[in-house]
Amino acid sequence: MAKGYHDYCPIAHALGLVGERWSLLVIRELLENGPQRYTDLHSSLVGCGTNILAARLRELEAGGIVQRRLLPPPAASTVYELTPYGAELRPVLHQLAHWGARSLGPPTSEAEPQPGWLPGALRIALPADPTTACIEFRIGDEVAFVSRGEVQDGSSEHPDAVVESDAAGFYHLLVDHDLAAVTVHGSRAVVGELLATLPEREPEPALTTS
Repeated sequence: MAKGYHDYCPIAHALGLVGERWSLLVIRELLENGPQRYTDLHSSLVGCGTNILAARLRELEAGGIVQRRLLPPPAASTVYELTPYGAELRPVLHQLAHWGARSLGPPTSEAEPQPGWLPGALRIALPADPTTACIEFRIGDEVAFVSRGEVQDGSSEHPDAVVESDAAGFYHLLVDHDLAAVTVHGSRAVVGELLATLPEREPEPALTTS
């Protein structure tokens, strides 16, 4: 278990559980992709050494956030997954992602998302049960849709709306709520209703000069 702060405070306690480097990114991977093998996690977390990943998983298990499960044959592999307590971090990461995106800015050609990124990004970017409609997203080469609160990879047979854009336009849609940054086929209203469930972007503070 990570060292504590010797402070009776729920924030300090939470940081003791998930505040170590890589801990929240392990949780992000499990929220975005579901149960993962150790090798899957190590492959996704580029730059995280095997000893660090093993230590973080042990700490998260000890904190009741992550658990191990043996898959039935023929897989017979051990996977890591979030406990119900760990899954409660989804709205925390949802808010943190939107907060961080404000100063991160849109992706560039030098910092493009990894292939297969869209379903996971939608799971973190959207709150639970964001819409009763079916909205398909076609972002560059990526395709996924959200229907009745569930994000699924691939195309939908009967979407109420289809959103087309590149990754930068997707950023401006979800962070700036800019419908003009994307092309919408079908109902623009359901896309607008989806945006209304996302955190509002506050104006950037004005710089003061002496």
